[in-house]
Amino acid sequence: MKLAAILLLLAALAGCATPEPAPRPLYRDPVLDGAADVSLVFNRGLKRWEMFYTNRRATLRLDDPKDVSWVHATPIGIATTDDGNHWRASGEATFPAECTGTTLWAPEILDADGVYHLWLTIVPGVHKRWTGERRIEHLTSTDLRAWQCAGRVELGSPKVIDASVIRRPEGGWRLWYKDEQGGSQLKFADSADLKSWTPRGPVSSLPAEGPKVFPFAGKWWLVADLWKGLLVLRSDDAEHWQEQPARLLADIGSAPTDRAKGQHPDVQVVDGRAYLFYFVHQSGEPEAKTDDRWHQRTVIQVAELTLHDGWLTVDRHAAPPDLRKAFGAR
Repeated sequence: MKLAAILLLLAALAGCATPEPAPRPLYRDPVLDGAADVSLVFNRGLKRWEMFYTNRRATLRLDDPKDVSWVHATPIGIATTDDGNHWRASGEATFPAECTGTTLWAPEILDADGVYHLWLTIVPGVHKRWTGERRIEHLTSTDLRAWQCAGRVELGSPKVIDASVIRRPEGGWRLWYKDEQGGSQLKFADSADLKSWTPRGPVSSLPAEGPKVFPFAGKWWLVADLWKGLLVLRSDDAEHWQEQPARLLADIGSAPTDRAKGQHPDVQVVDGRAYLFYFVHQSGEPEAKTDDRWHQRTVIQVAELTLHDGWLTVDRHAAPPDLRKAFGAR
């Protein structure tokens, strides 16, 4: 190897060795300014990480401040990264009309056996209030761009949202979701084939949404949005759960764009480290003092989860983690 090439390689390695915190916010949608409910996935074909997210129409100004039409007619946005720390908008996902609709929420993506599986919350139509049917549809793809309908997830309720899916260690699949008709409790269902599902009991008596289930440090974990911080549950078998006494992200951050509670999480565990991605309303920002709709805007933040006395903890006041090694292009 020539000396110049060696020096360039050493410089690159030295640059990666120097910590570079991810920016805050990690990502802000440049069009609608309403990025929320993220799901990260590694695109095997393009060899890079991508972020699918609900894109709320946050810049929409409606006459009635209680009108929630702005969180309807929502596309699913895609953001991509080359280095892990810096994310850019990459358009909107497109789905077959026969199994989706106008209002799309809460993508959940799982890469299994060479196929990408997407569970998507569908709300038919546009509603001014929190009304209407909600359902979860299953779609599949081989490239994260062309999607095929794979069937509605039948869960015995007309108002279900926010899927989180894992492959069970003993075989088959398990899905967690929010049942709005059932007191907004988090429930779960099992399947042997990802087609037919058997609903089972709630995992907590608390109303919540946006569950995310993942393995980390020898345990199964469930984090979910309580609208006043994140619920944390711990399990040895992903069925029987203990509730963590402390909530995550219930405190208000001190850094710009992070001055509200953290909501609707995604967690990615890479090389034994757990990264928490969450969205934050912009109600605590200076612009909100003069713009009564600024609170509609949401951004994506990231922090690292660590263990303390056997439970999850996160320090949102610390600098964000350096994501280059874990989420850089490969």
